[in-house]
Amino acid sequence: MAQQAIDVFRSCIPLFTALADPARQDIILLLAEKEPLSVNEIAEQSNLSRPAISHHLKIMRDTQLVVSEQKGTQRYYSLSLEQSVAQLKQLIQIVESECIL
Repeated sequence: MAQQAIDVFRSCIPLFTALADPARQDIILLLAEKEPLSVNEIAEQSNLSRPAISHHLKIMRDTQLVVSEQKGTQRYYSLSLEQSVAQLKQLIQIVESECIL
């Protein structure tokens, strides 16, 4: 396998890790339906605590799955999937070209 394919796979690890958690999957689905939402609004619709929601949102911010906007004392979260989708498309393209015979 070419080094470029390995590099693309490895660059996707943080994204895969972020997407692997069911709580983060639930947050993504919730934001897809009702964005933007504050931590409190997300916590109201989840069985997780507010600190747990904040922890998951931080991981999702770090992997650029969500963005936040400060409004007064609240921070509102929205999905930001463009970079992740582009990264996954690049992975699919490299797998198709380098790994499928």
